[in-house]
Amino acid sequence: MISVEGFTGIRAFVQAVEAGSFSAAARQLGQSPSSVGKAIARLEQRLEVRLLQRTTRRLALTDEGAAYHESCVRALQELERAQSGLVDRRALPSGCLRIALPVLLGRQWVVPLLLGWARDYPALDIEAVFSSHPVDFAEGGFDLAVRIGTLEDSASLVARRIGNQRLVTCAAPAYLNTCAPPRSLADLPAHTCLGVLRDGRVEAWRFVDTAGQACTVNVKARLRLADREAVAAAASAGLGLAQLPQWLIAEALARGELVAVLPDHEPASLPIHVVWPASRTLPARVRMVVDGLLAATLPGHGHSADGA
Repeated sequence: MISVEGFTGIRAFVQAVEAGSFSAAARQLGQSPSSVGKAIARLEQRLEVRLLQRTTRRLALTDEGAAYHESCVRALQELERAQSGLVDRRALPSGCLRIALPVLLGRQWVVPLLLGWARDYPALDIEAVFSSHPVDFAEGGFDLAVRIGTLEDSASLVARRIGNQRLVTCAAPAYLNTCAPPRSLADLPAHTCLGVLRDGRVEAWRFVDTAGQACTVNVKARLRLADREAVAAAASAGLGLAQLPQWLIAEALARGELVAVLPDHEPASLPIHVVWPASRTLPARVRMVVDGLLAATLPGHGHSADGA
């Protein structure tokens, strides 16, 4: 561990090199030239190496001094960045926060959080864009985004997992009163299914088979709706089976309007991440949203999204 005296010597050494003389460094540090010279001499004594060649006109770095100076400059820059990061975190969120969100999850879960932050921080402006497709951070000028599903590796982005999207195959009691609940995937063709229409095609339903392997089933859907909320409404109305995110139907499940079926074939959940461009420090507004999403709770989950 570097002592206070050692750190003083490092500062004096770096400042003397940058300023070109002990006297100039002393003025910048608010010390006397002799104090600067003694601090560097003690540093050399501890390191057992000469760092500077002293002449009447200028200071010259030795080979060892040049290498040590480069390392010291990097270390001091890291300390400055660490201090700036702490200052940023203490600062109140301000400026314009631009965030890209999945349509339904963003509207139902993230927007209430954004409205709370907008109320609490008057100097903060918020722009939220809703899209089911990944956004271009550079082109769109986004600070961060929330994404559902597996992310591609990217050296230019940082991601933190904030939760999991669990899919639930469900139906209303009114529908299940008309026919026996499905017991296996082989029973699905005998049931009326409700499909989510995406890019002109019905999304396949995802399951885990009896061997524990992930599989998909292309259901024949009587109703094909390009909106999950509409599919959830149709399922609650007793029009058939649906496969929907738990966070979307959590209240309907709690009220008994919908009932989960095929519990032995529950598919693996999809990760939910908050993503932002890689940088050494984050503005206070971005850090606030990241921390807030990590601490938040998805509907239907009994704990924070980070541990979902």
